Amino acid sequence: MRVTEGPLSGRRREAARNDVEILAAAREVFLDDPSAPVSAVAARAKVGISALYRRWASKDELLAELARDGLVRYVTELERALADDRDPWTVYTDCLARILDGGSQALAQRLAGTFAPTPDLTELAARAGALATTVHQNAQRAGVLRADVTPGDVVLVLETLSAVTMPGADDGQPLRRRYLALLLQALRAPGAGPLPGAAPDPGGLADRWRGRSTPPE
Repeated sequence: MRVTEGPLSGRRREAARNDVEILAAAREVFLDDPSAPVSAVAARAKVGISALYRRWASKDELLAELARDGLVRYVTELERALADDRDPWTVYTDCLARILDGGSQALAQRLAGTFAPTPDLTELAARAGALATTVHQNAQRAGVLRADVTPGDVVLVLETLSAVTMPGADDGQPLRRRYLALLLQALRAPGAGPLPGAAPDPGGLADRWRGRSTPPE
């Protein structure tokens, strides 16, 4: 006779709930400071440090899981934009707004280089980069995004915007949306004037997702 699995036991339900709370807390802690100790995550999640280590044996494992989650959500939003047949500027701006609200791109970029990435993470990061470039180039070909802005420029600016908070406020999203609106006015073609300096090196951004041959000092 086939035995079907019943509802999660009390212990398994607690473990599943702890996983969700730990990951949510880790996103907040490490988005703010990737060098923060694991104990800060446990304290934010209000769980014992042993509960965290039962699920993730090291800080690197936890960082890798968060980076993977961020990259998967980032890829999902980029693919959604590529399937969107509305006018190009609306597609582009809505995509940036969703990415900023979800914190996916910022989380992945903040964590890149803080641990030794696995080959699958390196491949996922490359896929995200290729999709982001396609979304960017589509907007430029449509004539709605200024031609002197690179995908790397947008990656770093979104990462900067994600850090916007206000002391005493529960959520910085309204401010982040305000400054995204300002940014979009600067990004829209043709632009008020030429940008000074050089754009970020795409190879430098990609290097953060390549494995290290030796551990850092």
